[in-house]
Amino acid sequence: MIISRTPFRISFAGGGTDLKAFYSLKAGEVVSTAINKYMYITVNKRFDSTIRVSYSSTEIVNTVDEICHPIVREALKLTGISGGIEIVSIADIPAGTGLGSSSTFTVGLLNALYAYQGKLLSAEELARQACRIEIDCLKEPIGKQDQYIAAYGGICYFRFEADEYVGVSPLPLKAELKANLNKSLLLFYTGSCRQAGSILAEQQSNTTRPANFKNLTCLTKLAASCRECLLDHALPEDMGNILHKGWLAKKNLSSGISNPYIDQCYQSALSAGAYGGKLLGAGGGGFLLVCAPPKSHDSVRRALSDLPQVDFEFEPEGSKIIYVL
Repeated sequence: MIISRTPFRISFAGGGTDLKAFYSLKAGEVVSTAINKYMYITVNKRFDSTIRVSYSSTEIVNTVDEICHPIVREALKLTGISGGIEIVSIADIPAGTGLGSSSTFTVGLLNALYAYQGKLLSAEELARQACRIEIDCLKEPIGKQDQYIAAYGGICYFRFEADEYVGVSPLPLKAELKANLNKSLLLFYTGSCRQAGSILAEQQSNTTRPANFKNLTCLTKLAASCRECLLDHALPEDMGNILHKGWLAKKNLSSGISNPYIDQCYQSALSAGAYGGKLLGAGGGGFLLVCAPPKSHDSVRRALSDLPQVDFEFEPEGSKIIYVL
C-alpha cells in the first residue's frame, strides 16, 4: 500500500498567464504557494486483476480503457499499470473551489502510482507528466502553475516560456516575514463550486484581444512585483495592493470570473479594513483570499459572516509519499 500527500495551492499573482495562449506570445509569470490542505491518494494491490477506483463515485472495471475518470485512466496508461490495483482519493477541500484540486489530484496520483512500482520521480518530472495528462492528452483548457506548485511546494515564482520550459524559483522568505504574511491572510469559502474549463476556455479565446492581452501583461508585471516584494520585505500592505490590482485586471478576462455576489463580498472586506484580495482559481466561485492587518480581522470576519472561514498555513513541501507498506 502506498499513500501520497499533495498540497493544494493559493496563487498570489499572475494567474492566467500560465495558459499557452498567452505564454506562446509572451512569457507568463506566476507567484503561488502551497498550503497545508491536502489531497491523499491511496494505491493498493487488488486481490484479482480488476481495477477499483474510488472518488466521489466508485468504479470497478476489468480494463484501463473502461475507467470513466479521465485522469485516472490516462495516469494508468502513462505508468503502464494495466490491472490488479485499487485507487482511493480523499481531499481536505472540495473540487472546483479554486485551489487547484484537479492538478493536485493528478500530481499526487502519479506520485503514488510510480511509488507503487518502486520508482521515485523528481518534482519537475511529476509536474511535467501531470501537464502532459491534463493539457496534452485530455485537452483541458488549463495552465501549468497548479501542477508545478503541487509538485514543488513552498512559495515559488514560475516563469512559463514559449518553448514549454518552466523556470522554477523557490522564494526563501525569512521565517518572521513568512509568519507575518501568513497572519495577514484570511480565506473564505463563497459557498459555490464551479467547473473552471468554460471560464478558462473563454479566457484563452480572448487572449489576443488588445484589452485582454494588456490585462494579462499587467498580471505578469504584478507577479514580478510580488516576487520582489516577498524577497525584499513582504509587507502585508504591499501584498494586499498587489492582490487588489491583480483582481481588478483578472475580472476583465472573462465574463464568468466574478458576479454581483462576489463583488459585494469583496467590497465588504475592503470596507472592513482589508488591504486587498482576490477570488482564487479561474473564478465564478470557490475561495476568496483577503489580505488585512490583524487588527481588522474581526471586522472582516463580521463583514463576511455568511462565509465559512478556513484557516491555513504555508506548506514548504510538495507532493510526497507518506506511507509505504
